[in-house]
Amino acid sequence: MTADGIVGEFLALKSETDADLLAMQCGDFYEFFAEDAEFVGDELDLKVSEKSSHGSTYPMAGVPVDDLTPYLKALVERGYRVAVADQYETDDGHAREITRVVTPGTLLETTDPSAQFLASVVAVDGRYGLALADVTTGEFLVTTTESAADVLAELHRFDPVEVLPGPTVRDEETDLLARVRERTDAAVTDHDEAAFAPGRAERTLREQFGDAALDSVGLDHRAGVAAAGAVLAYVEETGVGVLDAMTRLQAYDPGDHLDLDATTQRNLELTETMHGDRGGSLLATVDHTVTSAGRRRLREWLTRPRRDRTVIDRRLDSVGALSEAALARDRVREVLDDAYDLERLAAKATSGSADAADLLRVRDTLSVLPALAEAVADSRLAESPLPGIVNRPDREAAADLRTELDEALADDPPKTVTEGGLLRRGYDPELDDLLDRYEGAREWLDGLADREKARTGITHLQVDRNKTDGYYVQVGKSETDDVPDEYREIKTLKNSRRYTTDELEEREREILRLEEARGELEYDLFRELRDRVAARAELLQEVGRTLAAVDALASLATHAVSQDWTRPDVVESGPLVVEAGRHPVVETTTDFVPNDVTLREDRRFLLVTGPNMSGKSTYMRQAALIVLLAQAGSFVPARSATVGVVDGIYTRVGALDELAGGRSTFMVEMQELSNILHSATEESLVVLDEVGRGTATYDGISIAWATTEYVHNQIGCKCLFATHYHELTALADHLPRVENVHVAVAGDGDDGDDVTFLRTIEEGPTDRSYGVHVADLAGVPGPVVDRSRDVLDRLREERAIEARGAETGSDGETTQAVFDLSAGTMRTGADGGTATAETEPSLPADIEAVLDELEAVNVDETPPVELLSKVQSWQRRLED
Repeated sequence: MTADGIVGEFLALKSETDADLLAMQCGDFYEFFAEDAEFVGDELDLKVSEKSSHGSTYPMAGVPVDDLTPYLKALVERGYRVAVADQYETDDGHAREITRVVTPGTLLETTDPSAQFLASVVAVDGRYGLALADVTTGEFLVTTTESAADVLAELHRFDPVEVLPGPTVRDEETDLLARVRERTDAAVTDHDEAAFAPGRAERTLREQFGDAALDSVGLDHRAGVAAAGAVLAYVEETGVGVLDAMTRLQAYDPGDHLDLDATTQRNLELTETMHGDRGGSLLATVDHTVTSAGRRRLREWLTRPRRDRTVIDRRLDSVGALSEAALARDRVREVLDDAYDLERLAAKATSGSADAADLLRVRDTLSVLPALAEAVADSRLAESPLPGIVNRPDREAAADLRTELDEALADDPPKTVTEGGLLRRGYDPELDDLLDRYEGAREWLDGLADREKARTGITHLQVDRNKTDGYYVQVGKSETDDVPDEYREIKTLKNSRRYTTDELEEREREILRLEEARGELEYDLFRELRDRVAARAELLQEVGRTLAAVDALASLATHAVSQDWTRPDVVESGPLVVEAGRHPVVETTTDFVPNDVTLREDRRFLLVTGPNMSGKSTYMRQAALIVLLAQAGSFVPARSATVGVVDGIYTRVGALDELAGGRSTFMVEMQELSNILHSATEESLVVLDEVGRGTATYDGISIAWATTEYVHNQIGCKCLFATHYHELTALADHLPRVENVHVAVAGDGDDGDDVTFLRTIEEGPTDRSYGVHVADLAGVPGPVVDRSRDVLDRLREERAIEARGAETGSDGETTQAVFDLSAGTMRTGADGGTATAETEPSLPADIEAVLDELEAVNVDETPPVELLSKVQSWQRRLED
């Protein structure tokens, strides 16, 4: 069906865009038609009506112009791209054109304090380029890397809301794009392939940042250039209008930061738990920030810890100073509590969407900077690195801008920017003249009722205004006979009549002219002021980053004081020695038992054994988190800690089926192990929990054994390896840097005895896992637990196990089963006769003979040559 009229215009505009939905302005409303109307009706619970157009009807739904933003936000946050067509005047009436496309990565009007990164991933010449832009703050980062795994790790670290895959990434046979969809919640958008061409991308970057920008930041690979150029082109194409806020191109090297792959970030629950909840994560635990920008900065530090000791020590010095100066710390946080998000306000100013209230927030936040500098200078903080942080922005320029805004803006401006009332008297002479004339006209009107009462003697007389009648004189019906001849009646009401006069109409026209002139002049002046603010976006961003950094440092100090954390001694690659360490999250919810960790040159690999549920995983994760916190510049939960800088933390803790992707639990486990063994270096920290548990016993032991040897011999990194394969503990006797530790237990659990997990780590191995006891704790029915203990005892002693419930013969014998450890199978009576429940199965006579001879040999007195001859004879007889 071909539509005409307004619906036809809507459908024609919709065909011009690849957006999912179109909102088209029709006067005071933005309207959706046809399928779009039905869709937003369902999604946003809007009323859907019908629009008739040239004999046909179409579904229609709309929202007022001033209310579009929350509806846009709701749609975009659900992953939809929405085109907006605005109405403008022409000689023939109205016309409309698409002015912007709002997408998850280009939504300015977000209330989420987290960074809203738009990412682009490109593969060129064997390398990957990754660009990340946050249009709400103007932050723009770009890097290159060699592997898809590194790309996934960075995407998980930055958590973008939208990803633009380059042409080769879309087409390549690897599963990178599928993994992006699987590992992130980001919307994936296919952007114009031409935008990724390195030549075009380079021109785009030079136009934005200047000819010298690429060389000055060291962006010298075509993959990074292509990714960055594509992001800029996309931002410009969508019409969000924030390119002026992107003032700095920052090329970064992932190697400057601690390598944390996506699996490790998930396993350590840095920003959300394994169940996807933010509460209970490391970030939620240590977050005491008072600003949204500070919260973003804290998240960045925790997900991107540094390797540069200078940066780390500077943060630790600042956290230490704030920890020791309680009154100054409280004052700093009190001052920061008045700050708004300057980076986002700068983006709104450059996009032209900032209103007068936004500029007031800019003014008020610029006032925070000198107050913060005073709080730092007048305290013990003056000797810390904090003055250097606070003095980074141009404080004089910030003060000048704050003064300009204070002199310009009214204290309580209206929400709209076109109706006047935005600016102070004295800001502009022409505006003051208009205001004088307007107020003179208003005074004439305000006194009209009293003058007319005095002149006419009419007591029930008032002057008012509405949209229908304009200004009017209203007289009660009992006195309408007394109105003067110049009064012209314009409306009759039940108890009164309304009149106008020539003079009143002239005054009304004058007021309307003045109101219109005032609104237009104030709007022009306001836009000029907003443009001047936008021109200082870089200054606002620098002030915003400064306030965010101090807020994040104060947050870390606040948590350190409240939880009795200590400053770690961060050294170049070396030992990890933690005394009385604690898990930073678990300690806030339970009475935590602290433990030591010691990894040094002659002790780089700890095999951790102990019962299920005894705390092995917590112990290993707390070690990893202490290293991570230290390299983020935070104090750590311990009595003392010496932390040698590592280049990466790699963990394999538990596994979940990914059956939709064709990967079982064991496959996931092996792929994670493979990534660790390929990625870890001698300077890394590796945490392995239960490698090989997802397959048959001997296969699992073999993989765990070989992994231990490989990590010890080939990689040589610091490693914590928890296992229930107690056979591995023997490796400590053969590999020089392997040591055994175990979780202590009180009681042996035999015969139903109580077992208490002490949660303390002691030297040496253990040979028990207490799995049956854990089953009892979990509420497994008593008969199952009792039977489990019986079976376990018989397996340990290699005694017969009766298969209860099996058919029995007429002689009352019960079918028996014995677990054959060498074969990994159950051997029953069918394999060699039956046995009663009270008898043990007999071995073949030839094997019994060998065992008798072996038992009779005195090893200490038998000459070695003779002993070797006997062993060879036994081997031949057993093989036969």
